[in-house]
Amino acid sequence: MTGGEVLDIARDAIWVMLAMSAPIMIVGLVIGVVIALLQALTQVQEMTLVFVPKIIAIFVALLMFLPLMGALISAFMNTIADRIIAG
Repeated sequence: MTGGEVLDIARDAIWVMLAMSAPIMIVGLVIGVVIALLQALTQVQEMTLVFVPKIIAIFVALLMFLPLMGALISAFMNTIADRIIAG
């Protein structure tokens, strides 16, 4: 295995990691901004108001995006296994 192949695998792994985490991070970001705007408009500075909706939204997003995440990691693993078999 050459250095270029190792860099290709590392680059692909980083892209898979970003593709798997992006939907969950975007959901957390959107919910956080909406709650921050709500808190700024109503001047309610309750700390638990931030965490509970975020946790629920991220859990729901995980349930929705789990098949996509599984397909991404499965395709990456198949690519790695094919490279191992090919030598």
